[in-house]
Amino acid sequence: MAKKEAMVENHAEKMCAMTCCPCHIDLKKLKPLVRDAKFICKVCGRVANEKKYLCEPVSLG
Repeated sequence: MAKKEAMVENHAEKMCAMTCCPCHIDLKKLKPLVRDAKFICKVCGRVANEKKYLCEPVSLG
């Protein structure tokens, strides 16, 4: 349960939260997070260079 609570608490830092509304996407903020992506989210398919930006990260390598 603690893991789920932590995930909800930090949800604003996740790619899905940062990209949920197309009219509020900040590309300057997102570009460094996706540059040289190493992980993909099993839930939404978004990519990031660090696990912490995804809800269910899986290594691309």
